[in-house]
This record gives sequence, structure tokens and C-alpha cells, in this order.
Amino acid sequence: MVKLTHFNRLEPWQDPKIKPLIHLENISKSYDGLLSVNNFSLSIYKHEFFSLLGGSGCGKTTILRLIAGLETPTSGKIFIDGIDITYHPPYERPVNMMFQSYALFPHMNVAQNIAFGLHQEYLPQNEIKRRLENVLELVQLQDYAKRKPDQLSGGQKQRTALARSLVKQPKVLLLDEPLAALDKKLREKTQFELVNIQEKLGVTFVMVTHDQEEAMTMSSRIGIMQEGKILQLGTPTEVYEFPNSVFVADFIGSINIFEGFVVEDEPDHVLVTSTQSGCDLYVSHSASAPVGSQVHVAIRPEKIFVTTENPKMSRNSTKGIVQEIGYLGDVSIYHVLLESGKVILATIPNQARQAEHPVSWDDEVYLFWKADNCIVLTH
Repeated sequence: MVKLTHFNRLEPWQDPKIKPLIHLENISKSYDGLLSVNNFSLSIYKHEFFSLLGGSGCGKTTILRLIAGLETPTSGKIFIDGIDITYHPPYERPVNMMFQSYALFPHMNVAQNIAFGLHQEYLPQNEIKRRLENVLELVQLQDYAKRKPDQLSGGQKQRTALARSLVKQPKVLLLDEPLAALDKKLREKTQFELVNIQEKLGVTFVMVTHDQEEAMTMSSRIGIMQEGKILQLGTPTEVYEFPNSVFVADFIGSINIFEGFVVEDEPDHVLVTSTQSGCDLYVSHSASAPVGSQVHVAIRPEKIFVTTENPKMSRNSTKGIVQEIGYLGDVSIYHVLLESGKVILATIPNQARQAEHPVSWDDEVYLFWKADNCIVLTH
């Protein structure tokens, strides 16, 4: 008998025996006849940190409001813990929502803001005190309990709003762009704080964001949305390394995309000829595509090697002129103009000081990459 370890344990969304905590079934929502959400289905599981990622107007916030009960679907059903709550009012749902604006009461201090919902439920005073003390410790605001919102920093306001949402012990916490109001450094710090709090409590978090880095850093799974539908659903690694379409590949991070035609389609590789790249593109472990079909080949900038010496490779190697260099501290981004007129991005770690770097502006350089570092996209 083989013992199943945590290294090969199925994730909840991979195990057919586990039922989802949240299930949206064929949900549509229209405003004035225009669809915001289009026949949308999604399952989210207990203890997940799930993110909906997409541009403005893609429908992600509408999904959040439908789960919260702030909107009613035009069609479809919403289940939480197996119960149909499609038409339940917000106060009857085991859900709380943290808004982008935080919406703190200016005349109340931190403790009063956090405990407001508990007083509305007429809980015993000793229970309110216990929960308040626990959540203040959780978000590290014990020393700020008597301060008013205008006496708090942006991060402290964010944690107060989070504590107010968590103190009611919901099964699901919905977060609408929760870090948008914070500066970059504080936002990065708070990302890890939120993940740690979520892991401690085991509450299911559902977040909507347009920030790719935020979603990649915090989420167990990400749903990439466009025009009211999910285009790809997967872990951050799956979505980044194996995008299923040109849109997803281009939306998540920086990427180089070449158009070309399939000339070989074998079990272990696909060979694509492309005038844009200046070389044949040999791709291993990729999607099958009929010979002669038009496809795209995508390569992340960090997967590309840059050298001034010819690597003498007949495939997956091209050359160009360095047009621009973006110095970002830990890495430099090279913009290389190929003979075809296409500009390629390549990211190189700054392991040496910039003054010692062998590649500079207007240098002729060779770019090359491995066969398993690129992917064929058929749509």
C-alpha cells in the first residue's frame, strides 16, 4: 500500500470527491440589455485564495457582487456550501466583503469600527470582546484600537477594514481590489500579510484585481477574465508558463510572440517557420497543430539568453541590435531589434555591476532559447 504524502496530494479542485464551497452555475448578468457576465460557471473550494484577474469592464467585480448578494443574476444559480443562495439577501449569506474604499466610519475608533457588525447582531459583550481582541492581535493593531481612521496610515486602514470583515467569522471573504490604495512597497508587504492571515484562519478568500503581480503572488488559483467569461483557470505557475491563448499569454507578464506556420508536428516537438523571428522555432512538449496551420510561438523574456558570440544554433537562435536597456536594479530588460523589424525583450539578472556588463546600446547580439522554454499557441 502506497502512502499519499503532501508532495503528491491532490489539490481540492483536482479531487472529484471534494465538493466546492462556492459554485456558480451558468450565471449571466446584464445591465440595460448588455451582458456583463455571460453564462459563467466556476467552482471555488474551502481554504482557497482565489483571484479573478482581468482588465476594466471584464465582469470580475460583478461576479464578486453576485456572490455577496449585492446584485441578482439575470439567469443561473449560486451555491455556497451546497445551499442555493441565489436570491438570499446579503445578510443571510455566510459572506463578508471588503471594499476597495475600506468605508470606515470616521466618527468611530478602530475597535468600534471592527466590532460594529457584532453589535448589530446583538452578540453577548464577552463574545464581542473575545473576538475583537483576537482579530486585533491577528492584524497587529492592538496599540491602535482607540485611534480614529484619520489618525491611521493607509496600511493601518486596510488592516482595520480586513479585521472588520473577519471578526464576523464568514465562510467566505470577498476582496475588491483590496490593496489598490496602498503605495508599491506597502502593497508588496501587505500581500504576504494577507496570505499569512488567510492561512492562519482557513477562510476562503475570493479577490478581484487588475494587478497581475498581486494575483500571482497571493493566489492558489487564478481565473483570467475577458468579456464576462473565464479564458483560463489555473495555478499561477500554470497560467504563466502554459497560457492557453495569445490573449492570456500577452495579458500575464511580458512575453515575445512570433507568428509562423507549422512545418513539422511530431509527438515530441513542433517545428514552426517564422519570418518575424529570423529562425525556425523548435518547440518541445507543446500543443499539436496540423502542418501548414498558422500559429503563434510565445517566449518569456527571462527564458532568452543574450550573448555577443554566435551560439551557432540553426534553430531557436536569432540576432539583432540592442535598441534600449531598462535598468531595474535586480534585472535589466534589453530591447533588441531583429532584421525583420520586430523588437524582442530579453531579461538578464544583474549579477555584475552595470558598468561591467558586456552588452551595451547599439551592440549586435545573438538571442537563443531552449526548446522547452517556448510554447505554441493555436488561438
